[in-house]
Amino acid sequence: MNNEQMQLQCRTRAAALVAQMTLEEKISQMQHAAPAIERLGIPAYNWWNEALHGYARSGTATVFPQAIGMAASFNTDLLHRVGEVISTEARAKYNEYKTFGDTDIYQGLTCWSPNINIFRDPRWGRGHETYGEDPYLTGRMGTAFVRSMQGEGKYRRVDATLKHFAAHSGPESQRHGFDAIVSEEDMETTYLWAFQYCIDHADPAAVMGAYNRTNGEPCCASKTLLRDTLYGKMGFEGYVVSDCGAICDIDAHHGSTASRAESAALAVKNGCALNCGFAYSFLKEAVETGLLEESYIDEAVTRLFTARYRLGMFDDDCEYDTIAYDVVSCDEHRAINRKMAQESIVLLKNDGILPLPKTARVAVVGPNADSRDVLLANYNGTPDSYTTLLAGIREACTGRVIYAQGAHLYNERPNSEHGITIREAVIAARQSDVVVMCMGLDAVLEGEEGTANTQGLAVGDRATLDLPRSQRMLYEAIKQVGKPIVFVNVSGSCVDLADMKDNCAAVLQVFYPGAEGGHALGDILFGDVSPSGRLPVTFYHSVDDLPDFSDYSMQNRTYRYFTGTPVFAFGEGLTYSDIQEQWSDDKTVLLTNAGCVDTAYAVLRYAPAPDRHLIGFEKAFLKAGEQKTIIFDR
Repeated sequence: MNNEQMQLQCRTRAAALVAQMTLEEKISQMQHAAPAIERLGIPAYNWWNEALHGYARSGTATVFPQAIGMAASFNTDLLHRVGEVISTEARAKYNEYKTFGDTDIYQGLTCWSPNINIFRDPRWGRGHETYGEDPYLTGRMGTAFVRSMQGEGKYRRVDATLKHFAAHSGPESQRHGFDAIVSEEDMETTYLWAFQYCIDHADPAAVMGAYNRTNGEPCCASKTLLRDTLYGKMGFEGYVVSDCGAICDIDAHHGSTASRAESAALAVKNGCALNCGFAYSFLKEAVETGLLEESYIDEAVTRLFTARYRLGMFDDDCEYDTIAYDVVSCDEHRAINRKMAQESIVLLKNDGILPLPKTARVAVVGPNADSRDVLLANYNGTPDSYTTLLAGIREACTGRVIYAQGAHLYNERPNSEHGITIREAVIAARQSDVVVMCMGLDAVLEGEEGTANTQGLAVGDRATLDLPRSQRMLYEAIKQVGKPIVFVNVSGSCVDLADMKDNCAAVLQVFYPGAEGGHALGDILFGDVSPSGRLPVTFYHSVDDLPDFSDYSMQNRTYRYFTGTPVFAFGEGLTYSDIQEQWSDDKTVLLTNAGCVDTAYAVLRYAPAPDRHLIGFEKAFLKAGEQKTIIFDR
């Protein structure tokens, strides 16, 4: 049975089931915590599940690098393996959870990932959940993730959900009432491009609407976005889910409707089948007062049960029902995690100091060196083992490793009170051959509204690209010691690294590297693995280089339109070898490893100037002296 036949069969079964439901029962199934309908043999099911870089918020799982780090790998094949791991662990957990007779939140198969919004501005706190600033890279990585998550069997392994539709990238503090004004050109070439690509190439089960309005219409109830574009022009055949609480925003914050019932009716009428929240409890009122015809509810619930049938929830022959719990965080999955962490690290500068000799005397300094939090980012699971950056360095180095935190992540005041002093770090640096400074941010400083907390101000977004002052003070003090510095920046977005580019011996960007992040960094620093990541975003000097954060025009944003000089450009990334590219035409390139180190390498193909933008990439592994020909298919 092919995909179209399976879809038709599941829809037919869903329509027959929905026909047996009362209006109240149908409405109950359109809310994320759907209750059981015992007379029809339908168990309770909670639709809310997260799987951004591992099966999340559900206990033990393999926690991969944050999405922005995986994008830096430029490796769709490896991301495909990651998606298989995540969805397999989701199935294993679901198989156990359903033995209780139902599933609670974060125990199901309908995963609200990936986030394929475009990271248009580095101030956006949720940008690290994305695959970066380029639509083509985002589309390719999103497609790899969706296809591997959903699988290619008779049933879907899990449902993947593209989010957030559409034109969503901050400001977080205004998202519940914000109106993103977007030109037709920017909408087509930037904000919608990856959604269309993923729908065309991966058949995602679901799409999540955004909180904001776009060009005046609330995204979760927009006729233009949902009925006309997503279901019409794009040919999407799955179901739409609202972001959590977004339907309530339509009347409460957008002011687009006068009541909760009117908001719910508008959303359902325009194609939003599932409500994360409670607004759809007003749908009965909407039907009874003539705001909504019941046929729209029938359509929505049929879409939802089509999805549940495609997941094999009501059948006995689903091939994934036998996946055992033993796969969760197993050695094989941990090895894939380590490889992805290795390929997500980007070497931005190297004056020859790297790789370090394993016998070196190394000072490891900085607030992110021994932090577990920086490994995990957000929307994460719980690893059953962690390797911090410090632990990974200690494991890889046979020489002396001297550690000093040196500063708090952002708070200047409690340093001496807690035994965290710059002087201690200076002493460590003086005793070393080289200083590895592990600095940057974490999900406390950049994240979603209400989850990030910047020194008491819970907003999620960043005001500047500077490191916190506590870290800048530490950096300046260590620089004065005069020892070579390997600067390791841990963040989900760009930080001003201009001074580090000028004054450090090496600079690495490790994003949020997952549970195996420390091992991966140790592998890179001491030469067991050559770095091969590339930047999926532009590293600017200052927010002064950029337009206003709330301006959704792409003018002077991202590498495609930025008119200034970046500190580090999109696509930058070094290896420990010398890879030479020889293009015979615009589709064919001969790669030669002219160095003496085996390495992976991502070759990037751009459309020619003046409209320079990424149109292809492939990841290859070349042994020293090896040649490979890469032929792009279009």
